[in-house]
Amino acid sequence: MADADDVRRVALALPHTVEIASAGFDFRVADKGFVWSYPERTPGKPRVIRLDIAVLFVGDEAEKQALLLGEPEIFFTTPGYQGLPLVLVRLAAVDLDRLTELVTDAWRMRVPDALWGDSEGEALGDRAGVGK
Repeated sequence: MADADDVRRVALALPHTVEIASAGFDFRVADKGFVWSYPERTPGKPRVIRLDIAVLFVGDEAEKQALLLGEPEIFFTTPGYQGLPLVLVRLAAVDLDRLTELVTDAWRMRVPDALWGDSEGEALGDRAGVGK
């Protein structure tokens, strides 16, 4: 069972990651978001930052649909994310190993080639096939 602190530890362990000040968590690489806390919106009510749900970059619609259909207990979406390469992750439904895999894959898809080539990026493994 993962939580917001686990997201923070995993994300900040990745090279060139920056945490953006927010009411929850928000991580970027080269100004590109790859994981952040879910800003739940209910019509007529103020936005609520959910620390128990992460928004995760997945790269494309095919990967998004595969996650949504294959593991609906973990992944879901809302109308506001329709057409975007993003899924919502129930943190309590994933363990630390799976969270690490998901966040690292999201980071790999967002990190620019110029930053990937440094020794830290190369240490994270081959980029081929990840979200491409």
